[in-house]
Amino acid sequence: MFTGRYEHTVDSKGRVAIPSKFREVLAGSYADDRLIITSFIDPCLIAYPVSEWRSFEERIRTLPRFDPKVLQLKRVLVSGATECPIDGNGRVLIPPVLRQFAGLEREVVWAGMVDTIEIWAKSAWEKMFAEARGNVGALGAALGDLGL
Repeated sequence: MFTGRYEHTVDSKGRVAIPSKFREVLAGSYADDRLIITSFIDPCLIAYPVSEWRSFEERIRTLPRFDPKVLQLKRVLVSGATECPIDGNGRVLIPPVLRQFAGLEREVVWAGMVDTIEIWAKSAWEKMFAEARGNVGALGAALGDLGL
């Protein structure tokens, strides 16, 4: 499972090191040296281990093909998905269009999300996290509604 938050920097070529804890999970649980990275609604990127992405694709494939919500999901999430190999130094090259979407210029935060990883511009992460922490009551209620 991917847990924790880690700060890294994007180099001049658009590469960023994957936190060592996340590399250990990828090597141990997924035995893969690739990530599928995409964008969605929040101003961040979502990185999926390839097998998690394939499972997600299979679930999407079973949804009604012409449902407008399904089409939107495919257009936003699936069309932007890019396979990103992990190099020998434990880095991934994030495509320019994805870096631009998430505002990744220099400092980034990798955030473990159990079976996926989010990649945020540090400033956007700090803003979102402060807002979430300021709304702890609503978070608690939402957790209760989910039975957690």
